Amino acid sequence: MSDPYETTEAHLDRLLGRALNSFDLPDRLVERLGTALAHSSSLYTTHHSPATGVWRETHRHTYLLADGGSLSLWELTYLPEGDRRVRHEVFASKAETCLAVSRLFGEGSAGATPDPVLLPGDEEPENDVAALSALFAASAPARRHREYVVEQSADHARRVLRRAENGDRPGEPVAALLRTAYAHQITQAFGGRQCLSDGRDAGFSLYEHAFVLLDGTEVSLWEVEHTATPDGRHMCEVYESEAAARGAMEHRARVR
Repeated sequence: MSDPYETTEAHLDRLLGRALNSFDLPDRLVERLGTALAHSSSLYTTHHSPATGVWRETHRHTYLLADGGSLSLWELTYLPEGDRRVRHEVFASKAETCLAVSRLFGEGSAGATPDPVLLPGDEEPENDVAALSALFAASAPARRHREYVVEQSADHARRVLRRAENGDRPGEPVAALLRTAYAHQITQAFGGRQCLSDGRDAGFSLYEHAFVLLDGTEVSLWEVEHTATPDGRHMCEVYESEAAARGAMEHRARVR
């Protein structure tokens, strides 16, 4: 747990001291970190698999340097399968974190290569974000594992419910539950075109918005986006179950 009264020097010493691989960090990067004046830490992703007991989190630690620049370290905290000892590893980029998850948990692209170490003033390559996003979504279609992003999740749930136009959308009890959401994941479960009964094509997409509540409960909203409307306009519908959402798509494909 982060200590708001901990100095930046103490925070950095603690972070590097508990990391199993801190000796792998480039010397130049460690030297720059030695000039850090302030820091901020945040949870970036969280993942858990009840079936295997595997748990991991990614934390981003950002440091303000004496020269006015900044840099980030990415910490991977995890429990390996069958082992209850928490491990820590630290990396200089999100791409290296991506590869570490692949190494430790057998996920991601086997042929992936790490991005170069980024120092203050460097541009962060676009494929760095893409590589991490691809890894975190790798197991989503089977929905056996979750990779949740901690980022204004309660507000995201509110916006999903607000844009729903179907009369049988989730009501206030569900909305109240989701006001306690602190992490979420969006997965596309279906995307394509179908022919309506009048011969006109319409686009259909189905998304699962999965949320983690403060008590650890997982709740999903199923959003159908389609153009099966009389004038072909875009419409959103939201349901509490995948079965209800797919049933609505089938119904819309028959009746416009």
